[in-house]
Amino acid sequence: MLEKQRTIAKSISIAGVGLHTGNTSNLTFHPAPSNTGIIFKRTDLPDSPQVKADIDNVVDVSRGTTIAKGEAVVHTVEHVLAAVAGLMIDNVVVDLDANEPPVMDGSALPFVQVLKAAGIVEQDSPRDYLVIDKTVVYSDEKRGVDIVVFPSDEFRITFLIDYHSSTLATQYTAIYSLKGEFESEFAPARTFCLLSEVEPLLQQGLIKGGNLDNAVVFIDRKIEPSEIGRLKQLFKITDDNVEIGMNGILNGKELRFKNEPVRHKALDLLGDLALLGMPLKAHVQAARSGHAANVELVKRIRKEYKKIQITSKYQGNRKGDFVLDAQAIQKILPHRYPFLLVDRIIDLAPQERVVGIKNVTINESFFQGHFPEHPIMPGVLILEAMAQVGGILLLNTESDPESKLVYFTGLDRVKFRKPVRPGDQIRFEVEMLKYRQSMCRMAGKAFVANELVCEAELSAAVVNRT
Repeated sequence: MLEKQRTIAKSISIAGVGLHTGNTSNLTFHPAPSNTGIIFKRTDLPDSPQVKADIDNVVDVSRGTTIAKGEAVVHTVEHVLAAVAGLMIDNVVVDLDANEPPVMDGSALPFVQVLKAAGIVEQDSPRDYLVIDKTVVYSDEKRGVDIVVFPSDEFRITFLIDYHSSTLATQYTAIYSLKGEFESEFAPARTFCLLSEVEPLLQQGLIKGGNLDNAVVFIDRKIEPSEIGRLKQLFKITDDNVEIGMNGILNGKELRFKNEPVRHKALDLLGDLALLGMPLKAHVQAARSGHAANVELVKRIRKEYKKIQITSKYQGNRKGDFVLDAQAIQKILPHRYPFLLVDRIIDLAPQERVVGIKNVTINESFFQGHFPEHPIMPGVLILEAMAQVGGILLLNTESDPESKLVYFTGLDRVKFRKPVRPGDQIRFEVEMLKYRQSMCRMAGKAFVANELVCEAELSAAVVNRT
C-alpha cells in the first residue's frame, strides 16, 4: 500500500531555554503543505528568514548540529528533527524566536508530546523513500568511528558506544520499528556528558543552558572537596551538597533506561539522518558515532542519492553496474558519431569526480590515417574523450544540462605516457578542482589496464546551447 506524506493538524507551541546558548526560546510547530520538508523560521529576525533542515545547510557540529542560511542560524536541531522523523512526519514549519530550540528535559519526548497533541494527518502526496541498494561505509580511525549502511526493506538503527569509563562503558541498542518503539523506548532518552567534559565545553561557549534537569552527568574523575561550590554553581544545584551517586551519576540522578546514553546517541543519529530530506529504507549500524560523523555519513548518502537521481532521469528503469550507458550519455552531451568518444559512465560523484569508459576498436575511422601500418589513437582524441567525460561531470552541476554546452578553454600539464591501440579500454578519471559561476577547472587521468597513459588539467565554461 502506497504511504502518504504526513503533517500536523494544527499549530502548537512549546518554550524553554536553549542547551548551548542559554537563550530563552519559544518554538511553534505549524502544518505545512506536501513536499515542504522541515523548515525552521527565525521569527525574531527581520523578514523571518527560513532555513531548511538539509545537509547542505549544516554549518557546525560542535556537540550538536547547527544549520544556517544567510542570517537564519539555528543551533542544536537534532532533538526536534528526531521527534519529527520518529513520528514519521514529513512536512512541518518550525517557528523560533531565538537561535536555538529549547532543550526541555534533554530528550525528544516533550517535542513528541506536543506534536501528538497537535494531531498527525495524512496528505495527498505519496511519501518518497531513499532506498539504499548498496552498502555505504564511513570510518574515522582517529575517533574510532565506524558506520555502515546496509540495504534493508525497513528502517533500522543499531548503535554501540564505548567510553572506557567505569561509570559509562560499553552499551548497545537497536531501533527496529519507529512506529512501535520510538515514542516509548527512545524519545525519552536524555542528553548526557562526562564530568571531565563540562569545563572544556563551557570554555568553548557551550552548554550555557545546561543543568541537572536537562542532562545526565557521569562522574569519570575524582571530585575534590574544594570543587563542591564551583560544581553547585555550574549545575545550578540548590541543595546543600553535591552528591556522587552510587550509580556513578552526579547527584545520583536515576536513568530512565539502563542503557539511556546509547539510546540518546541513536536518537541523535535519527535526527541527523533527517537532514537527508526524506526517510530512509536502510539498516544503519553505528559504533562510537557523534554529530560530526553522522553529518559526514549523511553527505555520503546524499551523493549516492544524487547519483541514483541522475541514473533514473537519463536511464529510466534500466539497471546495471554503471551510472550511464551510451544512450543516456547522448541525452546529456551534444556529440554524435563519429565524435562521441565516451561509451559508459561507471561512477559519478556529482560536483566532485566522474569515471568514464572508452572502448577503442579497430573500426575507429581515425585508424585509417593514424597510422595504417601502426594504428595508434591520436593524443588529441584521448584528450577530447577525457574532456567529454569531464563534460558529464560539469553539466550535472547545472539544473537544466540539456540546454547547455561545455566549451573547453584551456589545457595545462598535458602528458602522454603510453600509446593507446585498438582493443584497449581507456578508463578516464576526472576530478573537479574548482567550480565557480559556470567556470571550472578539472584534473583528468586516462588509464589502460591500470597503467597511466595520459593526464591533463582542463579549464572549461558552461554556456547556453542557443
